[in-house]
Amino acid sequence: MGEIQEQIQRHIGTLVGTGAETGVQVAVYRDGALIVDAVAGTADPATCRPVTSDTPIFSFSTGKNVAATLAHLLVARGFLDYDSPVTDLWPEFGVHGKATATLRHVLTHTVGLPAMPREITPRELPDWPRVCGSLAAAEPRWRPGTAMGYHSYTFGYLVGELARRATGQPMCELLREWITAPLGIEGQLYFAAPKDSLPGLARLEQQTRQWPAGPDDRDAILAPWENQPSADFGNNGEILRADIPSVGIATAHGLAAMYNAVLQGKLVDSARLAELSALAFEGVDQTFGTPARMALGFPIGRIGAPAEENSVAFGWPGGGGSYAYADPVRGVAFALTKTRLAPNFDTALSVTTILADHLAGTR
Repeated sequence: MGEIQEQIQRHIGTLVGTGAETGVQVAVYRDGALIVDAVAGTADPATCRPVTSDTPIFSFSTGKNVAATLAHLLVARGFLDYDSPVTDLWPEFGVHGKATATLRHVLTHTVGLPAMPREITPRELPDWPRVCGSLAAAEPRWRPGTAMGYHSYTFGYLVGELARRATGQPMCELLREWITAPLGIEGQLYFAAPKDSLPGLARLEQQTRQWPAGPDDRDAILAPWENQPSADFGNNGEILRADIPSVGIATAHGLAAMYNAVLQGKLVDSARLAELSALAFEGVDQTFGTPARMALGFPIGRIGAPAEENSVAFGWPGGGGSYAYADPVRGVAFALTKTRLAPNFDTALSVTTILADHLAGTR
């Protein structure tokens, strides 16, 4: 680690020093080598405990990167096929026209269940059978495969229930057995954090600046709790201990190490990497009304990348400002996690811009 480590460390230190952020982690691998492992700030403002590279932070939908990767490992290990009907493993899911749904539809957010049934609230999320039963009984907003809409919380349960029925194991155990233990990053990526790990997690805080108003409830697809991240949600012990694979608890290093293993062929082979990163759906996101380009399980394109970059990076940001992606062209695995929830991705954009400028100068 050299110049780019110093640049990013100095930048996030300034963000913390000026009060723009409270705690930030950044990790970057390039061509298999760790080139950035930078941290700044505190993990808990009440105690001033510092953030370290090993401090897990609840990072909302950045956890979808892990769930999607596990889905590809299920296929790679022969438990599922991308075009297998969901009902092969989950027969009761086929009601109301959902019998044509496949894992491919789940991964591209085209199943038609972007929102939780309204009887499911954050209180019910730890009850896996209840949530999955509600999803199985739900009527889709569109016929599977015909439209795309961001599946905010439903995504993880759809992938996770298929995984559970295929392997007999919950997602939290598959994450440990297939990713964190083999890669030596145990304690850095969690679904369902062990109780004894909770004191070491970072505490989230909500940025006080006004958050943008959501759509009128009559028009909104997502419930407010599905659409806007909350520090109270991410600090809740029951939520932290629950297996909710649409969100996750992670260090930046853990996320970047996972994506580095994907790029380096340690988790999937080159043919699988080409398949999982290829364009699988392009259209309008029905949840947000924005353009969408989806690979199998991930959006395509580095956020903030100029059009001329033609970015083929893939990876999810998380509500509040976290972000992780893999770029197979540049050999880069990137992750940023942080403790202050903001209504934008300004910090991630500023850091990825510094990184992109550095990479352009080293070609």
